[in-house]
Amino acid sequence: MNIRDENVLRELNLYPLWVRRDTSAADAPEVSAPAGEVPLAAEVAIKPAPRQSESGSTSTLNWPELKQTVHDCTACKLRAGCTQTVFGVGDEKAEWLFVGEGPGADEDVQGEPFVGQAGKLLDNMLAAIKLKRGKNVYIANIVKCRPPNNRTPEPDEIANCMPYLQQQIALIKPKLIVALGKTAATSLLGRDATLGSLRGTLHDYHGTPLIVTYHPAYLLRSPAEKAKAWQDLCFAVQRMSE
Repeated sequence: MNIRDENVLRELNLYPLWVRRDTSAADAPEVSAPAGEVPLAAEVAIKPAPRQSESGSTSTLNWPELKQTVHDCTACKLRAGCTQTVFGVGDEKAEWLFVGEGPGADEDVQGEPFVGQAGKLLDNMLAAIKLKRGKNVYIANIVKCRPPNNRTPEPDEIANCMPYLQQQIALIKPKLIVALGKTAATSLLGRDATLGSLRGTLHDYHGTPLIVTYHPAYLLRSPAEKAKAWQDLCFAVQRMSE
């Protein structure tokens, strides 16, 4: 292990690295579950949730058209209170798609998702599983405009923005979606549930496998949960290696 890898794992509160003996993929990160943790659940087939909203005009757009449509969107009250829309960033043919809740203050200024402290942690999480922003990774949010005071997006705001994310997913065709936090998970799955009940299970988003983990902003507030997020990342890597 090189010094950079050590630094990444220290940031995730996971150094020294625990060794997990039951991981079959040779190149997958290995870690044993912390004492008292329940093993990850086996793959469970879940009927795809109905899309929350459909838009014939959105579902036919290519990348330039979709970006322009999001840029010009005034469909909900969020647009009036933010600096700019935050479309998404990364490899438009990525196998990995990470979806968060919505832009924060830093993202609103820079126009890119996950660029503040939560973004730095997400970059470290990606590095821990040998991924990098922009390389086989795409990052987006449920809503494209910053909610006031970083509050949770309201149902109508999510409904207005979901067609944009749905079309991003349709264009990217990812092999795996990683939902970061409850808002992203429940919005994509179309049902309300606790984050704890959604973790550790392979879900289905209209034919695309979906895994749920914690939002990096939550992990900054609750660093003790980083070990659980590491479990989720290992689960994701294992799924991608199958």
